[in-house]
Amino acid sequence: MSEFLTEIDALLAASEAAFSAAEDAESLEAARIDFLGAKKGRLKSVQKLLGGVPKEDKPAAGKRLNEVKGLIQAAFEASQQRIAAPANDAAITEAFDPSLPGATTRIGKLHPITQTIEELTDIMGRLGFSVALGPEVEDERHNSEALNISLEHPARDPLDNFYLSTARKNTAKNNTAPNNKNTAASGGATLIRSQTSTVQIRVMENTPPPIRIISLGRVYRTDEADKTHYPMFHQMEGLWIDTDVTMADLKTVLRLFAVSYLGADVHVRFRPSFFPFTEPSVEADYLWNGAWVEFGGAGMVDPNVLKEVGYDPEEVIGFAFGLGVERLCMRRHNITDIREFYRNNVRFLHQF
Repeated sequence: MSEFLTEIDALLAASEAAFSAAEDAESLEAARIDFLGAKKGRLKSVQKLLGGVPKEDKPAAGKRLNEVKGLIQAAFEASQQRIAAPANDAAITEAFDPSLPGATTRIGKLHPITQTIEELTDIMGRLGFSVALGPEVEDERHNSEALNISLEHPARDPLDNFYLSTARKNTAKNNTAPNNKNTAASGGATLIRSQTSTVQIRVMENTPPPIRIISLGRVYRTDEADKTHYPMFHQMEGLWIDTDVTMADLKTVLRLFAVSYLGADVHVRFRPSFFPFTEPSVEADYLWNGAWVEFGGAGMVDPNVLKEVGYDPEEVIGFAFGLGVERLCMRRHNITDIREFYRNNVRFLHQF
C-alpha cells in the first residue's frame, strides 16, 4: 500500500512540474500524452499497480488514485488556459483602435405629444392654471347633460361617439321608440369621452370658486383619419371661474398662450361661434403656411352649466376653452399630417 501511494504522489508531482514547464501548445500536448495517454500514459501504468494492493487497502488506494487523476487533469487545464491567454490578449489588443469614435448608445425619447403636453402644462402653470385630471370612460351626465348638450343635439348621436356596447344593449332594450337615432344616448349610457370638458364639470361639482384649472388628456370621436383629423387625439381644456372674469380675460389668456408656445410672430383671430356650454362662444384660429387653421373653441361658461354644478350665475362667471394638442404640436414642428404621430415610425419620432 505504501509503495503504491509513493508512486502516485511522485506521478502527481512530476505531472504538475511538466505541465508548468510547457511553453507552447505542442509541448503541453506532449506532456498530456506522457501522463494521461489512454494506452501508454504513466497514469495508466500506475493504475495497474492497484492490482497488487492488499484487498483491505484497495478502497483507500482507489480513492487516492481518483483524487490524483483529478488533480493531474486540473493541472493540465490550468496550463492550457495559461498558454492560450496571451494569444487572446494579443487578438483583443490588435482589434482595438482607440482612434475610432465610441459606439453611440441609443436612448429612447418622449413622444412629441407627451413633450407638447409637458410644455403646455408649464406655460399654463405660469399663467396661474393648475392641472386637473378626469376619467376617460364617462357617463352621459358629465359628457353631455351637465354641459347643456340636449338629447337631440348631433354631438350625442351614437354614430359620432364611442358608446360602450354593454350600455348600448341595455338602453336599446328599454327604449321602444321607433327609429330613435339617439337610443344609445338616452338613459345612463357609458362612453369614452368626446371632450375634456367633462373634467371641468367634475372639478366644479367638488370645488367652490374661484377655480383656474387646465386638463390635458385623450378624447375620442368617430372622425375619419386624414391629415388634420384622427379618431383619438388630445385636448387641453381650460376653465377660469371667479366673480369678475370677462371675455377680454379669455382672449388675453389665449393670446399669451399662443405667443408663449408658437412664438411672437403668430397671428391669432377669434370668430363668433356656438357651443352649448358657452355663451357667447368663439373659435380661435392661427395663421399657418398662409392659411387659417382651427386653434380651438372657447367662450364664457353658459349659466345653465353653472347652475348644473350648484354655482349661482348671479355671483360667479367664467370662461372655458378647448385646444387641440396635436394641432399645436404640428404647428410648432411644421408637421403636415396628424397621422404621423401614430404610425410608430421610429425614424420620424426620433427627430423630437
